[in-house]
Amino acid sequence: MKKNRFALILTLLLLLVAVFLVVNNRKSTLDRSESVFAVQDTASITKIFIANMDSSEVLLERANGGWVVNKRYEAQVRKVDVLLNTIMKLRVRAPVSAAGHNNVIKRMAGTAVKVEIYQVVPRINLFGKIKLFPHEVKSKVYYVGDATKDNLGTFMLMEGAEDAFIVFLPEFKGFVSTRYSAIEDDWRDHKVFRSTLGDIKSIRMEFGREPENSFLIEATDRNNYQVTRLIDNQLLARYDTLRLLNYLTSFSDVRFEALLNQDIPAGRRDSIIASPFLHRITLTSIQGMQDMVTTFEKRQYHDHLDVDYKFVPVDLDRLYGLVNNNKDFVLLQYYSFDKVLRPISFLEGN
Repeated sequence: MKKNRFALILTLLLLLVAVFLVVNNRKSTLDRSESVFAVQDTASITKIFIANMDSSEVLLERANGGWVVNKRYEAQVRKVDVLLNTIMKLRVRAPVSAAGHNNVIKRMAGTAVKVEIYQVVPRINLFGKIKLFPHEVKSKVYYVGDATKDNLGTFMLMEGAEDAFIVFLPEFKGFVSTRYSAIEDDWRDHKVFRSTLGDIKSIRMEFGREPENSFLIEATDRNNYQVTRLIDNQLLARYDTLRLLNYLTSFSDVRFEALLNQDIPAGRRDSIIASPFLHRITLTSIQGMQDMVTTFEKRQYHDHLDVDYKFVPVDLDRLYGLVNNNKDFVLLQYYSFDKVLRPISFLEGN
């Protein structure tokens, strides 16, 4: 009798546990793998592949302590950091409602961006303490859709899943779809010059319209330099050492504002490049590597008046430039570029 009573109680307990698990599983839809988009250990991420429906693709890979775009260009560190932070903090707000689910899926079929995340993980992981045999795996594949009506969430769908979810970032009011760009230019580093004082072997500064201002700075040894006036190839007998060092250190971080390769018609771009240049700076490193930028006037094509209401035909804030061995046509700001556009009189202390 006691055995039967014990068996009955045990059966009831097991039944209650089973019912609890079933109900809890239904209520915890958000805890299923198809709703978990975040990757907590972003330090283990080795690659991020992003592709849109227009056949544009971006592959971000860790390399030499930084990130590389499509195996060709340095990536913007700040932008990659924003993406990694997004990947780490993604949270699910709710599943897409049954009433709107089909419409969301249809929109995503035409506009969503595919995201693949690769990580290095151990084959053996004992309680997070002992990790053995690391290898690279494709850990997440999901699709990023458009924003919700309130612009506070983003529709996402895990590959192979049936249910889409509304995803958000805690403490961020907005949507995250724009952070998953499949456009290569959006990820490229905007570096023009990034050289420390000890890296610089020489700097050749040429003024196209004012050749008398052109000069060449050369390091003769670790702590000494010579300055040559290019118009007559004469060495300066004296120069302001502090100003020269200030000028050289200005090349530690010089960037362009925007890539214009796809934004300006080829005919207009060719016409600008064929026009007389304003400045040409060639920096040669002690390793013999060269970085060069050539600048051009940016004409105003719309009415632009100065403070005296006079028409200004030339943009006084920006100019065009050719960088990366003349492969990239870019927009430059005088605000950030003026520091390296010094005439020889600056070095003479005049």
